[in-house]
Amino acid sequence: MYGLLDISTSGMIAQRARLTAVSANLANRHSTGPDGTPYRARHVMLAPGDPTASSEEGRGWGVHVADVEIDQRPFNMRWDPTHPLALKEGPQRGYVRESNINPLVEQVNAVQASRAYEANAAAAEAGKQMIAQALRLLS
Repeated sequence: MYGLLDISTSGMIAQRARLTAVSANLANRHSTGPDGTPYRARHVMLAPGDPTASSEEGRGWGVHVADVEIDQRPFNMRWDPTHPLALKEGPQRGYVRESNINPLVEQVNAVQASRAYEANAAAAEAGKQMIAQALRLLS
């Protein structure tokens, strides 16, 4: 009976993780490491089921964060030969490496995650109301 709430709750937790990754990506868009390497985007990978469930039946419910992957796409390049981090040699001499984060894609991901969170919250509320109604009918 409570699997319904577990499914919705796991979905909300997963979407919260996605929103956290999006906000970290946007906040660190202009960050570099100590060696001048730009920040790479992080993406949350979800998988079905609950690996911590005690019963085999419960393992198939809901969703969980399987991994947070670092985006390996190439960095964006910006021409600025006077910048201290500009490449000094090679075919891209004079270019500065910038983060591979696309703010528009991150905004779309944030909207998608927040709407999925709201949908899971509505499903949890509907589930609670159905359980309450069933208990009223039984009493």
